[in-house]
This record gives sequence, C-alpha cells and structure tokens, in this order.
Amino acid sequence: MKSEESGEPLWERRSPYQGNPARTYWKSAVTGQEMGSLPGLYTKKFELAPRHNVATAGSCFAQHIAVHLRANGYSVLDVEPAPPGADVAAAKAAHYGIYSARFGNIYYVRQLLQLAREALEGHEPAETVWEREGRYYDALRPAVSPGGYATAGQVAAHRKAHLRSVRKLFESTDVFVFTMGLTEAWESTVDGTVFPTAPGTIAGDYDPEKYQFRNFSYQEIVSDFLAFRTLVKRVRPTMKFILTVSPVPLAATATGNHVLTATTHSKAVLRAAAGEIERRYSDVDYFPSYEIVTSNFLGNDAFGPSGRDVKPEAVERVMAYFFSQHPPGKRRAAVQDAKQSAEEVFCDDALLEVFSE
Repeated sequence: MKSEESGEPLWERRSPYQGNPARTYWKSAVTGQEMGSLPGLYTKKFELAPRHNVATAGSCFAQHIAVHLRANGYSVLDVEPAPPGADVAAAKAAHYGIYSARFGNIYYVRQLLQLAREALEGHEPAETVWEREGRYYDALRPAVSPGGYATAGQVAAHRKAHLRSVRKLFESTDVFVFTMGLTEAWESTVDGTVFPTAPGTIAGDYDPEKYQFRNFSYQEIVSDFLAFRTLVKRVRPTMKFILTVSPVPLAATATGNHVLTATTHSKAVLRAAAGEIERRYSDVDYFPSYEIVTSNFLGNDAFGPSGRDVKPEAVERVMAYFFSQHPPGKRRAAVQDAKQSAEEVFCDDALLEVFSE
C-alpha cells in the first residue's frame, strides 16, 4: 500500500499519531456522533461515590451541578441549612441550600482562596460591610441577605458564624467540586480584597479611589488555586478536587472590549489554568462541562434566547457524562424536580445588565 501524495509505502513511514486511541481523532471521536454520546469524552481520575462528603461552590453554573448531585443520591454537604420551618422560597432567596455553605456565588479562584484564609487562618479583610439606603450588607457575599441588616454589627456577627461553618465544611469534605466562572473582578485598593460583585451593583458605591478593576491572569489563577489546595489540605489532607469551567458568558465586561471577545478571553484563561492544575496533581480532576455546552458541534443548541441561559436539557446532557463515570445512588428527587430547580439559578453578574439601559 502506497501514499497517494508521495508514493512511499505507508509501512515504511512512522508517525507519533499512529495507533493512538479513536478518541484522539476528530473524525472518529466527533464526526457523525451524537452530542450526548461522544466516546471517551470524560474518564474519571478518581472515585466519587454517594458515600463521600461532597462540597460544591463556584459560579452560578455550579448551582446546576449541586442540584443534580443531590437529586441523584450524593451526599452534598450543607453546613448552613435554613432555619426549621423557614419558607422555602424565602430560604432560597437568602441562599440557603444553594451551595454547601451560604457563601453565594464564588466567581474567582482568588475569592475562594480569600474565603479559606478567613475561615482557616483568621485573615480579616479591610472592608466587609457595604451600605445601601440605610441597610447594611456583607460586602463579600451581598446577595445572601436580601434587604440587608439593620446594623453593621449584625453583618459582622453573621459573617463570623458563616466563617465557622466554612471551616467545618473544609474539615469534613472528601471531594470539593468547584466551578470557575470569571477572571474579571473588582478589588480593594487598600488590601486587594476581591468582591463577588462590583461596588454599587447590589450594595455599596463605586469610588475609583477605593476600588480598582482586576482581570486575573493564567499564572495568578493557577497560583491562587494551588495556595487554596495547600491551605485546605492542612485541615483535610485527604481532600480531592473536581474543577469545571462555567460555560455561561459574561453579562458585562469592564475591559472596554466587546463582551464576546472578553468572554472568550476569560473562559480560555480559566480553561487553560484548570488544565494545568489537573495535569500537575493526581488529586485534582477536570470535568468538561464547558466543552459539552459550548462545543461547535452540529445540533448543539445549548443556550436559551438570551445566549447566556443554559437549557435544562443541556444541563442534563452534562450531568449524564458525569454520572457515566460516577454512578448515582438512590435518587432523592424526581428528574423533573431537578430540571425545575436547575432553571432557578441566581447569577450576581446578571444584575450588571441593568446598567446597559
């Protein structure tokens, strides 16, 4: 048998691609395949079973993951449950039961590291309280208290209790599932504290002397996660990690660029950082939720009319890949209940869209 181009016998030529698995070639791994059944797309690095204590945190897409893990029998920790008898809708509005603690959305790895340093090392940010119309909010999780508090002292007391719960969470987690969301952040010019929302969005007020824009780099994200990993392993040496990247585009950018190019930059940086971290450590796995949702695959219609809301059926597809490697336990909720809950996610950054009007 000879090559049509060179006429050389193929058996006399060697290539590092010869004999590689079918999943490594687009033609055999993707072309002609159904989006929900791409062979070899995800292979687990370590076991995650319903018996393990799972903690979830991250950007708003992480809410989908938490809902489906719970519905499929996984032991998702909740160290800050709603008070007994609390109204279900009011409790959810106050961020009870959304993540494994009431930290709200954690968009940045720096924000995650910052939280761990508060809970485990006693670090005290220079600014933790924002005011709006005579009410006071936790600047590091302003969305968790709709309507705010009557005094700044109440904010401090609630935050102290929250940090005790976060420490408890880190001490008891077997597998920490974290969804990276954004690279663009606003930070204090005093001590570099990052905030989950820009000042003036939910509470507080923007002052260019007090706050500055920060677009985290690949190197900073890798460094921050490794510092977080080292810190939490001091209290839970056996903890493992599953990283994902949120496929949800930016609602707005402060770079001055078009929001589409700003989104692709942000997601590319996060994906590269997650890949490097996973490559280095056996206790860190990467799950390709981002790729499943955003792939340029024929028929992959994953977003709603806004182009930002991931359709429930796309979330189902994502989790089907996950559960193919991590089989679920006894289901605790109907699939339809999980779909409905997955549609009701809260994204702090979506509030930025009001400023476009």
